[in-house]
Amino acid sequence: MTDLSPCPGLAVHVEDAIAVIRLARPAKRNALNEAMVAGLSKVVSSLPVAVRAVVLHGEGDHFCAGLDLGEVDGEPDLAAAIHHSLGWHRAFQDIQFGRVPVIAVLHGAVVGGGFELAAATHIRIAEQSAFFALPEGQRGIFLGGGGSVRIPRLIGTPLVQDMMLTGRTLSADEAKAAGACQYRVADGAGLALAMDLACKAAGIADMTRFAVIHALPRIAEADPHIGYLTEALMASAAQTMPEAKARVRDFLAKRAAKVSRPD
Repeated sequence: MTDLSPCPGLAVHVEDAIAVIRLARPAKRNALNEAMVAGLSKVVSSLPVAVRAVVLHGEGDHFCAGLDLGEVDGEPDLAAAIHHSLGWHRAFQDIQFGRVPVIAVLHGAVVGGGFELAAATHIRIAEQSAFFALPEGQRGIFLGGGGSVRIPRLIGTPLVQDMMLTGRTLSADEAKAAGACQYRVADGAGLALAMDLACKAAGIADMTRFAVIHALPRIAEADPHIGYLTEALMASAAQTMPEAKARVRDFLAKRAAKVSRPD
């Protein structure tokens, strides 16, 4: 097991092909400070080649309560505030469009910047205790970590407006129904599921993984004609890779599992 922890507040270790990132500031409900945001960017941008998936979770009772407001207290400075937000954008872009998929385990508070962080990951698992909120509207501030772009694409603009205007909080079940997460599990079951899903994702062919992380979201947002062309180019690149050819041969020779009905 290799320790890659970059700063206080983040604990990172590697288990085989999986890097596990733990937000480790439980006394602050894992609120994010500048060092932690920069550390997340550094970790996902410099993973060992052998790492093929990441699991992200929080220590203690909560995933992440968002921005540490102590960092923005005091006399406001417009230029500094803009650069602060842009720094979060860069870090979360590094997660969303990195080399490997990131799977988030969400429990307790998934609030403000914590929701923004979760929205930048690729697969989100909510435990029973998870609750989702965007309290920026009640604090006199606004989303600054890319949430105004990512979160409406998950749950829709009207629900985001409701949450910000009224302080509405979503339960794990409401968040799952709205599209904020793909899985909803019992308390304490999220990490095991995340490791299992990470192992499956780690087994994806390199070019396919690249296409799913980088091409698919851009195709989904593109003009259909550009999307179709991009899909054709990406599909052709993937299927001509030696690894893809080997996997197809294995399937045709009945050495690969078939798709089956879920349990």
